Amino acid sequence: MITRQKHPDKKNAASILDASSKQMKYTLTLESNDNSAFNIIRNIYECFRMLGDALLITLGIESEDHLAPIHELMKIKVETPRSITLVDHLRRMRHNINYYGYTPKKEEADDAISLAKACFEPLLNAVKKEIEKDESFKRMK
Repeated sequence: MITRQKHPDKKNAASILDASSKQMKYTLTLESNDNSAFNIIRNIYECFRMLGDALLITLGIESEDHLAPIHELMKIKVETPRSITLVDHLRRMRHNINYYGYTPKKEEADDAISLAKACFEPLLNAVKKEIEKDESFKRMK
């Protein structure tokens, strides 16, 4: 996991959260079928990754890979109807799509949509609370 120290930037983190929320709302309007599965899965994963990026930026850390944001997201204490560890499954699937030519099916897109509907809003709200804290993540230092 490669990271770079920077200055904590709550404004940038909030901007990333806003973009992630807008992109998720759009993605959930797409019709799920075998042709759209590729984009739906990648977009949903990227929205979750952006939540993790916002957390890292608040800490003053810039990640150069996808593992750090997802691991950071897994540290958030939040109750969701489905396990947030499934986001890592989306990360691996997205990797296979991007680098190995994997072609996902409608059923996989439907599962990603289900995960997004179950977990995205609670995670988004929890990340917003973390970012709005006055002291940057004492729990992590």
